Amino acid sequence: MKSKLIVIEGLDGSGKATQTKILAERLKAQGHTVRQLEFPDYSSPASALVKMYLGGEFGSRPEDVNAYAASAFYAVDRAAGWLKDWKRDYENGAVLLSDRYCTSNIIYQMAKVSDGERNSFIRWQTDFEYDKLGLPRPDAVIYLDVAPDVSQKLMERRYGGDNSKKDLHESNFRYLLSCRRSALYAAEKCGWLMVDCCRNGEIRPVFDIACEIEELIKTIL
Repeated sequence: MKSKLIVIEGLDGSGKATQTKILAERLKAQGHTVRQLEFPDYSSPASALVKMYLGGEFGSRPEDVNAYAASAFYAVDRAAGWLKDWKRDYENGAVLLSDRYCTSNIIYQMAKVSDGERNSFIRWQTDFEYDKLGLPRPDAVIYLDVAPDVSQKLMERRYGGDNSKKDLHESNFRYLLSCRRSALYAAEKCGWLMVDCCRNGEIRPVFDIACEIEELIKTIL
């Protein structure tokens, strides 16, 4: 069986980790060999530049590091993981479920470029990571769309109201609004599968979203 790489994307607080875990459990129960990935991989030394960036060591605003430089930080982390860790699973026919991937640069870093530069940034990003660095292209990208005000509420619960725990992106609501616009543009431009995770201004039930995701990937598997 040819390996499949399925990416779960979304803004901070959209439930990516939860949905990746549920999907992995369901696919394992169906007899699939499943490997979960999560990016950035903070356990790897290759994530050092990402940690410095998100920790504000290069500036207090996301825009203090341009879209291309910041993208390279994240790309190095992914390339290191591929070469050292999960390449073998991919080559041996596993289903890989990734909580974030190269696509996150399109969401978070494309927010720094002008509207007229979006298409060229997407071309640069995909060429850099997939063609130049050799990372595999995903078979599907599922974008969990959560209204930023709802995701902010979820993050408040996650951190117990302690805003000092938020990273450079999470603490900048204006920036997150720009990231959502980038994500919606990319979803249409790149053919991502969209899941609307909100209803009446609140997050939908977790397993309701999980069932929709499982239905979306049936034809892929």
